Amino acid sequence: MMETKTKVVVHPPLPAPTTFRMSPTRPRSTVDLEIIVPAYNEAERISTTLLRTTEYLELQPWSSRVVVVDNGSSDDTGSVVRRLSREMPGRVPISLIGCGRPGKGAAVRRGILSGTSRFTGFFDADMATPVETLGVALEHLEMGAAAVIASRHCPGSSFVRHQRWGRRLGGMAFRALTRSMVHDVHDTQCGFKFFDRRAINQALVQCRTTGFAFDVELLHRLQCEGGRIIEVPVAWTDHPSSTFRPFRDGAASFSSVLHMHKG
Repeated sequence: MMETKTKVVVHPPLPAPTTFRMSPTRPRSTVDLEIIVPAYNEAERISTTLLRTTEYLELQPWSSRVVVVDNGSSDDTGSVVRRLSREMPGRVPISLIGCGRPGKGAAVRRGILSGTSRFTGFFDADMATPVETLGVALEHLEMGAAAVIASRHCPGSSFVRHQRWGRRLGGMAFRALTRSMVHDVHDTQCGFKFFDRRAINQALVQCRTTGFAFDVELLHRLQCEGGRIIEVPVAWTDHPSSTFRPFRDGAASFSSVLHMHKG
């Protein structure tokens, strides 16, 4: 009787799991003002945003740069920005960096901390706040303000196009919740905020919130360090295509602020 031999197959060892590491951001030359634009699936409107912004900046006396932070887009946002950075003429450069961590707060934090400009800040890709507000912001920063933020609710502000009722009611509740966190500020959530880098870097490093409640924590930490915040009234336009999702993002924002209260 023949003896059956069992064939033993020896597999090579499995490779160790790889850890994702974001490539370091290439150092950017120093300018007077650096504008961070957090972008998530903004391929359709980012061209208009960058064109209007650079056209305005070209006419200003300060040197500037626009930095788009691609926050994990699944569309062609990155490709569009890269093409525009090559094709758009003028003295205002456009840079593109990535942010692998989801959330507007994470994107803004990465964009600001990777720069060296004297003044820095961010506005939303929908440009709901007029780009001309930058001129007013720079005047206040030059005079010593730590932060200049656009406001939809302070005296003198107006709405070109109102938000839907659901978002307006949610916004009222959110402002009531944040009133004790950020003092004497009518509107923490308008997507237009600019800073003196010397005042903002330390507060920014300490921030832990990555979502839409990021603005509350940042302004709270800035005030705790004695920074002066100036609110500027604006004529604000709601854009229905906003990436903010009222139920999911709104609930997460409320939860984050409640956690800040407890902390």
